[in-house]
Amino acid sequence: MFDRHSGGESAILVHIDFQQSASQDKHQEDLQEFVELVRSAGLDVMDIITAKRASPDPKFFIGSGKIDEIKSVKQATDANVIIFNHNLSPAQERNIERAVEARVIDRIGLILDIFAQRASTFEGKLQVELAQLRHLSTRLIRGWTHLERQKGGIGLRGPGETQLETDRRLLRERLKYIDKRLEKVSKQREQGRRSRKRANIKTVSIVGYTNAGKSTLFNYLTTAGVLAEDKLFATLDPTLRRISLPQGTDVIIADTVGFIRHLPHELVAAFRATLEESVEADVLLHVIDAASDRRDENMEQVEEVLTEIGAETIPRLEIYNKIDLIEGAEPHIDRDDKGRPIRVWISVIKEQGIELLREAIEELAQEEQFNAELRIPPQQGRLRGLLYELQAVEAENAGDNGDILLTVSLPKSDWIRLGRQLEKDLTPFVVNP
Repeated sequence: MFDRHSGGESAILVHIDFQQSASQDKHQEDLQEFVELVRSAGLDVMDIITAKRASPDPKFFIGSGKIDEIKSVKQATDANVIIFNHNLSPAQERNIERAVEARVIDRIGLILDIFAQRASTFEGKLQVELAQLRHLSTRLIRGWTHLERQKGGIGLRGPGETQLETDRRLLRERLKYIDKRLEKVSKQREQGRRSRKRANIKTVSIVGYTNAGKSTLFNYLTTAGVLAEDKLFATLDPTLRRISLPQGTDVIIADTVGFIRHLPHELVAAFRATLEESVEADVLLHVIDAASDRRDENMEQVEEVLTEIGAETIPRLEIYNKIDLIEGAEPHIDRDDKGRPIRVWISVIKEQGIELLREAIEELAQEEQFNAELRIPPQQGRLRGLLYELQAVEAENAGDNGDILLTVSLPKSDWIRLGRQLEKDLTPFVVNP
């Protein structure tokens, strides 16, 4: 359903540096990361064309002079695909294809292709296809511009649709089917999370920028044997394992897909079932490439995605990995003014600081419970129901005026998450904290 790169394909890369301003930040990308993405997709880089502009050109995104340069380089190198390090509109993509007479892929299309190559489970393949179809739905006309309305006449009367309309209808039906299947997957994951909560087992989810070392850390902690390569998006399908920590605390640890700058919304939406492992986690381990020149920017991008999926309030532990590449850096734990661990400096490859990390995870997993008595009015029945789903209710009594008095005990992170889910401040319902 989507363009897939085969081995031996060669590409011309196009990267534009825009003048630094808040309005152009959505177009600004990193060239080194772009080259790594292309190589992760299995393509040979024939040439890199760069330019500087104040803003994108409405028709070609780049200037007409650069279009001529791409055509010349294409003829000289015999490259068969042009890849832009930016998100192009459907019209811009079509205009460039016509001008250079070659296949054009934008940044979103490239990331989707990498995801399609990495998906190995049925769920992962469904999620990738959903993202591809949503992206493709705005570009259908590219493949059908040569077709007109189906002809009439004896034996030639069609259903009264253009081929484009027929294809759009089929695409909508396929999207509905995939949504239903992924909804089933989401419910199965929810059942698993409820079982873990009943067993009082905390879930720790590993998040971070792609290629920060998440899967390497996951393998070291769990001996799971998950694919860990020096490639962007080497891990796509989520993996969960149970581990025991130094003082005997058992936790479920989850390895998830890496984030990237300007992660396409199609992917965030399509991978909601996978990302729920992060949204519903008790603790997030934010793995950071401590030696990266773009460390702070990458951290900001991860925080943006966590906010987008609703995980910004979950307690987290920052893991500064690859300290072996920083001169003078030693493994240690940074703590806040209350003594809680907030940052651990380690090197997974050199096996430095791993025991400190285990200790820090255990401290956060043994989170303080939220114990309180709540007064819930009759019209707030959903809050009562959700508390029972979380198995947080220890006692229930009838109050005045039909109110319900509940004695509850649940992790503070679950109490915060509950307020976000209901989109309201739950403080007024607390009688005795």
